[in-house]
Amino acid sequence: MPGRPFGRGPFLFGLVGGLGVLTAIAIAQMVVASLSVIILVVVAMFLAVGLNPAVEALQRAGLARRGAISIVFAGVIVGFVLFGLAVVPPVSKELTEFVAAVPGYVKELSNHPTLRSLDADYQILPKLAGFVTDRLAPSLASGVLGAGLVVLDGLFTTVTLLVLMLYFLGSLHTIKAYLLRLVPASRRERTAALSEQILDGIGGYVAGNVLISVIAGVVAWIFLSVLGVRYALALALVVALTDLIPLVGATIGAVLVTGVALLQSLPLGIACAVFFVVYQQIENYLIYPRVMKRSVDVTPAVTVIAALVGGALLGIVGALLAIPVAAAIALIIREIVLPRQAQS
Repeated sequence: MPGRPFGRGPFLFGLVGGLGVLTAIAIAQMVVASLSVIILVVVAMFLAVGLNPAVEALQRAGLARRGAISIVFAGVIVGFVLFGLAVVPPVSKELTEFVAAVPGYVKELSNHPTLRSLDADYQILPKLAGFVTDRLAPSLASGVLGAGLVVLDGLFTTVTLLVLMLYFLGSLHTIKAYLLRLVPASRRERTAALSEQILDGIGGYVAGNVLISVIAGVVAWIFLSVLGVRYALALALVVALTDLIPLVGATIGAVLVTGVALLQSLPLGIACAVFFVVYQQIENYLIYPRVMKRSVDVTPAVTVIAALVGGALLGIVGALLAIPVAAAIALIIREIVLPRQAQS
């Protein structure tokens, strides 16, 4: 026989409440500590859902799903490799040329009459050499080490993201079927239909966003090549990559490319600025509405607000995920909430 129950006094009530608060704090700390991993998993799932329409298109062409996934994944890897081959060599070349030119700059400065007279009076060069040796060199060394660690961390994150995306892409149907089993049987068919609409919207948004970025990159590459801007392909890839970011991505890419063109010559910089201002108007009012009209059914005001809120919460990742999430919420409200309100 069980013994007498504990008395439900204020002490026991406070103890249980305190344990509940501590448990909630521990769960919150675990979520915060693993936030980067959660974001990585969410982004990988988002990309897998976005690439799934391409896989299904290849399946309709007669390929098995495993072969279709292999082709799509290989295309993603090739895209990463081409981007690295286009961007890394120009950057390394510029750094090498700058490092090789530093001794010449130092020699020219040491031979300058004004600097020599100032050095004779105030010993500027010995002080500059001491500053470089004692302070600047250790700072540069630590900065190079930190940059190397950042690059390694970025490579590890990219590889992890690609592996997760591959796993999610291969088991997407299994994941959907398992999650649907958690829904009551009476609502399972309706939930499956809504989830398919949401996934189709996310896939259409990703495909449309990539198509718009490709168009921006190709047009920018043609324009920069015609003008003779150095590293036109690398700059066009930067434009395409930043154009994926909602609201501010196109502006960021335009500013970067215009700044590089200004370093080459003032007329090139002005021409690039004018070109990007005109192209962004064409993209915002002609290209974007036509490409996105069948993917996400969200009003422009809601799109802007969702991107701002997502960017404030999770940065660039939040801005990328906010628009399809807003489209999913709008679909649920339109298909479930509004009909119930009309019946009540």
